[in-house]
Amino acid sequence: MAGYEEILGANAPIKAWISGVPVEHEAQNQLRNVASLPFIHSHIAVMPDVHFGIGATVGSVIPTKGAIIPAAVGVDIGCGMMAVRTSLTANDLPDSFARIRGAIERNVPHGNGPNGNHRESPASVDTAYRDSGLQERYEAIIDKHPKASAKAQTAQLATLGGGNHFIEVCLDEEDRVWVMLHSGSRGSGNRIGQYFIERARDELLRRELGYHVPDKDLAFFMEGEPLFADYVEAVGWAQDYARLNREVMMERTLRALRDNLPKFKLEKHAVNCHHNYVARERHFGADVYVTRKGAVRAGEGELGIIPGSMGAKSFIVRGKGNADSFCTCSHGAGRAMSRTEAKRRFTLADHRAATEGVECRKDAGVIDETPMAYKDIDAVMAAQSDLIDVVHTLRQVVCVKG
Repeated sequence: MAGYEEILGANAPIKAWISGVPVEHEAQNQLRNVASLPFIHSHIAVMPDVHFGIGATVGSVIPTKGAIIPAAVGVDIGCGMMAVRTSLTANDLPDSFARIRGAIERNVPHGNGPNGNHRESPASVDTAYRDSGLQERYEAIIDKHPKASAKAQTAQLATLGGGNHFIEVCLDEEDRVWVMLHSGSRGSGNRIGQYFIERARDELLRRELGYHVPDKDLAFFMEGEPLFADYVEAVGWAQDYARLNREVMMERTLRALRDNLPKFKLEKHAVNCHHNYVARERHFGADVYVTRKGAVRAGEGELGIIPGSMGAKSFIVRGKGNADSFCTCSHGAGRAMSRTEAKRRFTLADHRAATEGVECRKDAGVIDETPMAYKDIDAVMAAQSDLIDVVHTLRQVVCVKG
């Protein structure tokens, strides 16, 4: 028996792993809008953390033949997760985690604006960027598209950002210590995303189509057009930058732990995965572009990360390679409400109670990230049991937010 439900009323099928998980009406309409486009390949897959987004829902998998929708990829290009297991156990941790949290916050700039930049990039960060080849690739992109340029890339390399980005120290079911973080391509990827979304909207106005595009944020580039190739090049750069950002941020975080904890080694058990990206893959007999907007690749045997919220458990998972999901699983719990609604509905007392036992921010600036603003992670996991197996269950003891 299939683990998905079909959402009706669309041109292409919509297969949704949403059993026991609420999906708002607006999100269902967005899914139908995307499914109406003629270049959708086979069907759209919907993850249990699905919720309303810009143009396309967060928590959806959009396979396309000969076209890419930049707004479906989004502006946090290459955003994803990284986790490593250490040789430490809970017995190696101090009674108070405030010192550890402070050390991480000093080593890794966090937040938006000036707080989210390195005032002086550490030598190791500069070296990592230089050796990556990213600078030369970026210059080639900006030579063709100067308006896609952002501020110096090294200033935000190894930085966290704000919103739902985080760094956590966690314990697994055997009380082994893990470090897990969530971030993407920062300001450079954001500017690339914004620029090409604007260009796609411009192109949509010029096109003579024999069909209706129901939302300007579903504007697209067609394969063979110069802007299509330029976007693929730029989005590839942003995805690679995001992966490097997580790697060097992890190095900075581990350095903070080494300065404050007993000596430790890193286990081979490590994961680094995107959940906002586009990739060329083969599915149902065709080579297509697969856009995962808030979704993680879960091919057979592949490891992924599904985080909860600031007060909820997270999971290291192994993919089952489910073909109907395009070998995908959810990227988290998924928002249950908007940030504005969370700020209106919950108090600081609510947030403090929900994050009891976690060393984290407990001020008004993170109310929109409070655990109650997210779906029930247990329900989300139950709805996708045919997509992944749980390898480790993690509970956070320290959470750094921007």
